[in-house]
Amino acid sequence: MLAPIKKYQPRPQIPQSVWMSLGLPSRGTKLHDLIREGLPFELLDRIASLLQVQQGAISKAICMSPTTLARRAKAGRFNTLESDRLVTMIAVFEKAISLFERDVAAAAGWMSTPVRGLGSKRPLDMMRTRVETKAVFDLIGRLERGVLV
Repeated sequence: MLAPIKKYQPRPQIPQSVWMSLGLPSRGTKLHDLIREGLPFELLDRIASLLQVQQGAISKAICMSPTTLARRAKAGRFNTLESDRLVTMIAVFEKAISLFERDVAAAAGWMSTPVRGLGSKRPLDMMRTRVETKAVFDLIGRLERGVLV
C-alpha cells in the first residue's frame, strides 16, 4: 500500500525585513547612532526569538559572559561593541533568510548547525570577529551562486 501524499505546508516567514520586525533601521545615521549609544537590552529577547535560540547562545556568540549579560540587563543597554556585533548577527541572519527563500526556520536551523564550509563551525559561533563574520557572508554568497564549498 502506498503512503499518502503529504500536502505542502509552508513554514513561517517574515513578511517584512528582519530589521523592521526588530524595530531597527537597516542602515544610515539612525542605526549608527543606536550602535554608538548602545542597543536597548530588551532587543535581545526579540533577536533570540527570531533566531530561535536562547539568550545565552546569542551572548556567547557576541563574546559576552553571563555576568556581563546580567550587568547589561541591569543597565538596560549593550555597549557599542556588543551592539555592533548584534547588528552584524542580524545582517548575517537576514542574508541566511534570503538564502533559504524567506524560510525563517530553515535559516535559524542553519545558523545553529555546524557547516562544512566554515570548518564545521556554526555560523552563530562565527560572529566574534570581523574575519569570521566575513567568512559566513562569503559562504552565503557562494551558496547563492551555486559554487561548491
